[in-house]
Order: sequence, then C-alpha cells, then structure tokens
Amino acid sequence: MTVTPAGTDMYLDLLKKVVTNMIYEDQTNVAGFITSSSYSPELRAVGEDYPRVAHTMIGLKRLDNLQKCLEDVLRDGVPGDFAETGVWRGGACIFARAVFQAHGVRDRKVWVADSFQGFPKTTGEDHQLDVDIDLGQYNDVLSIPVDVETVKSNFARYGLLDDQVRFLPGWFKDTMPTAPIEKLAVLRLDGDSYAATMDVLTHLYHKVSVGGYIIVDDYCIPACRQAVHEFRDERGITDEIHQIDRQGSYWRRSS
Repeated sequence: MTVTPAGTDMYLDLLKKVVTNMIYEDQTNVAGFITSSSYSPELRAVGEDYPRVAHTMIGLKRLDNLQKCLEDVLRDGVPGDFAETGVWRGGACIFARAVFQAHGVRDRKVWVADSFQGFPKTTGEDHQLDVDIDLGQYNDVLSIPVDVETVKSNFARYGLLDDQVRFLPGWFKDTMPTAPIEKLAVLRLDGDSYAATMDVLTHLYHKVSVGGYIIVDDYCIPACRQAVHEFRDERGITDEIHQIDRQGSYWRRSS
C-alpha cells in the first residue's frame, strides 16, 4: 500500500487530536487550580489546561511546532534522533514516533527521558528560582508522576512501541551525563525547572547536529528561561529564539 502525502497529513493531524484528547474532550484535572474544570477547546489547543486522560498537555500549537521541526530535519537531511526530557504520559514522544513512522523513517530513535516520579523536592542547595516555584507541590494536584510502564503502555496503544523507542528513567542529573545518545536532530526540553533545563542543555546540547532544533516547552517559566539564557550566554549562542505560543519557544542550531 502506498501512503500519499495527503494520507500522511491526515494521519498526523488525527493523531494530534487523539493525544490531546480533543476527540472526547476530557475535562481539566483540577477544579480550582485554573479558572474552570470544564473542557475548553481554546485552552486545549494552546496547552493551557491539565487534561484528566489525554496523553499530552502541550496542545496543538506545540505539536504543530514539533511536527514542523521533525519534518524540517527529515527534509534537510539533518542527522540524529529525537529526544524529549520530561514526557508526562508520553504524548509528544508518541507523536514524534508517529512522524517517523508516517515518513517511513527506520534509522532514527525516539528517546523518552523522565524521572517517572514527578518533580523532585527542592532543597536549600537548589537554585533560588526553583525553590521559589517549588514544582514538587504540584505532583499530586496535577497528577504529574506517571510510571514508565504506563508510558510504555500508552505507546503500545498506538502500535508505536518498538525498538526505535528508548527509555531513560531517572533524575536528569544522573541520566544525562551517561545517556547513550550519539546524535540528535531535535531536542525537546520539558522539565520546567532551572536544574532540569541546565542538566539537559549541559549534557545534550553538543549532541544536537547543526541544523537541528532545540525546543523549550517551559520557556515561560522564569527558572527555565534563566537557565536557557545563562547556557546560551556562556557558550555564545546567538541563534534567534522563536515563540511558539504563550509557553513554548525554540531555536535552530546554526553552528
């Protein structure tokens, strides 16, 4: 069977609606944490609610961006895999694997990195911006911890759990220095904190190929943004940062 470009687009567009659960319109996870617990297509599209059962909370606009970045590197022949650091229920990684599948890509991996325990507790040794926001307080109220077996099961539901998908469980400070990743075409950070962002950039940025993309889901969070700017300033990175929506941003590595 030959898959047409139109068929590929239809499959990926449908998958975006499925991983965000814009098909069955589940309500937000926490009444009172945001203004309404009812389903809002506008909030879901921009990833500004906390869905009860959807496999991602990043919304359609950031999924569109992910698709664009992946298809750009495929078109331009930029070598390397895809990695996401901070995956929640796995929806963005599932979508990335689907992009590879839809385009017949068999030689690129999807790296799924997470503590699978939620956010770590902050201590007095952490960056002050991380202490101020104290992300660990949201673990229960936002159902942040998702174990690795659940994420694997989510991949399997889409028929996308195979040897092109690799899991890196553990805190980033422990897993990133020894991550067996050789080269990346797209690196997507979704760890929220200063520490998580800096750990990933420090140990993985040099593995991103020239022409590859760095996507920062939580650029709107001061702690995350501070880590991004410190890292870029220390290394003289001047590639333009582009805004995706009110939360996420990205840049393309030029050198």
